[in-house]
Amino acid sequence: MAKKIDADHQRFRRIVKGRIKRELKKYMSTGELIGRQGKKMVTIPLPYIEIPRFKFGPREQPGVGQGDGEPGDPLGGDEEAEGQAEAGNLPGEHALEVDVTLEELAQILGEELELPDIQPKGKAVIKNLKDRYTGIRTTGPESLRHFKRTYKHALKRMIVSGAYDPRDPMVVPVKEDKHYRSWKITEEPENNAVVIYMMDVSGSMGEEQKEIVRIESFWIDTWLQYQYKDIQTRFIIHDATAREVDRETFFRTRESGGTIISSAYKLCLQLIEKDYPPDEWNIYPFHFSDGDNWSGDDTNLCIDLIKDKFFPIVNVFCYGQVESQYGSGQFIKDLDGKLTGEEKLITSRIENREAIYRSIKDFLGKGK
Repeated sequence: MAKKIDADHQRFRRIVKGRIKRELKKYMSTGELIGRQGKKMVTIPLPYIEIPRFKFGPREQPGVGQGDGEPGDPLGGDEEAEGQAEAGNLPGEHALEVDVTLEELAQILGEELELPDIQPKGKAVIKNLKDRYTGIRTTGPESLRHFKRTYKHALKRMIVSGAYDPRDPMVVPVKEDKHYRSWKITEEPENNAVVIYMMDVSGSMGEEQKEIVRIESFWIDTWLQYQYKDIQTRFIIHDATAREVDRETFFRTRESGGTIISSAYKLCLQLIEKDYPPDEWNIYPFHFSDGDNWSGDDTNLCIDLIKDKFFPIVNVFCYGQVESQYGSGQFIKDLDGKLTGEEKLITSRIENREAIYRSIKDFLGKGK
């Protein structure tokens, strides 16, 4: 019975996974999942899932397999036609809510968008020391005694010596019978990553633009957490100046000043220099803006910082331009024009919520 329940549960999970995969594009354009996110699980609302099953009708009614029947008789019996049922007071079918782990959600995301696994850059690997049990030895602490090996060795000794009595099968190990687990210290690679989100919060970045960034960052985090054992997230907001904030402030703040993008890039570099040595961390800066900058001189400074400071130390530098009716959209043109062919630069235009699906693939599709 337990095996049958396990098989049914696995079948149900496959059905749920297929339904989520079909609806993924819709989920990625709404913020509904973010509000349902726990530490390791996400609650996903699905349309009612009808599992195929046999349904038996009343014995007194004729049907398939009961008598000869007549040509043209419907196989479905005398059920009412669709839309002809009378009004009632019973509840209808509701949406089904299922809990999905963030790992399962990342797997679905990777399959649907055909995302390659990330290849961590060469030196960004921390060696973590771990004890691993690898063998058996005849000396050691009693807490590591291998009871099965000790018993078998004692039983063999007693049989060979003639001390074993099948009528009184008592086995008493002596010192020479005792065996203990042995271990050695091994180095396990532990890939660490930091994601540093930067966002323009000047007046032209409205609530809709910030919601797009919030949704997109959720999916970016989901994928990167699946790829790395340990991941940290930092947040920087900027208008004419930049400052580090927590996640809640990042998506809630709105200013009305000008925009100097280089202020965010300089602060980002300071965080990296202080807390994230490039030879130990995989570093992912993401910058979101509507494309306005205070001056062409500052844009040139940003390009120099990306090329000379960011490229040598980051896995990729990602810039997402969220369309706004107040933004000029010039910054992405300058980046693409002056950094053409740079593999570590990934830019993406995010015109609306529906474009989040494509933008995620732009950012994560290279497997860096």
